Amino acid sequence: MSTPTEPDEPPQPPEPCWMLVANVVEWRRCGEGGQGQRPGTKTFKGGAKLYVYGFADGRDVCKVVGRPRNSPRYVEAHVHTRHLHTFRPKFVRSPVVLRTTEWSHFWGSTAEADAAQAAPFMDRHARALRSERWLDWHHPQPCLCHECLNPGR
Repeated sequence: MSTPTEPDEPPQPPEPCWMLVANVVEWRRCGEGGQGQRPGTKTFKGGAKLYVYGFADGRDVCKVVGRPRNSPRYVEAHVHTRHLHTFRPKFVRSPVVLRTTEWSHFWGSTAEADAAQAAPFMDRHARALRSERWLDWHHPQPCLCHECLNPGR
């Protein structure tokens, strides 16, 4: 005969925090001399919202969580920083996003100031990486890359 045990307590939802959020560029340059153009990245559509929770390879590659092209589920991926734009702080409450990122080297913060300070730096860094990628090559005509579609951003 088994003894009754206390019911397991439901797991506590992760604590909400501030994270950086960015969008995937609509079109990116690729190929020899950047003369080819592709929409988004292999995993994410152009314009997809990604939650940035860490970095690899310095700050040139971001660890992100987002919804891929053909699935409603969130996935973790590594995305080159140059393929992201419009970094901004966001208070994240989504349990799915928070659970996905909690076992990693999570750098989310409870302070809005930390995320707000990191956002413009990452935006400038991504722009610099895009501009120096094909430094001596002219843009194809017509060019759909992020810089040509959004001058001054």
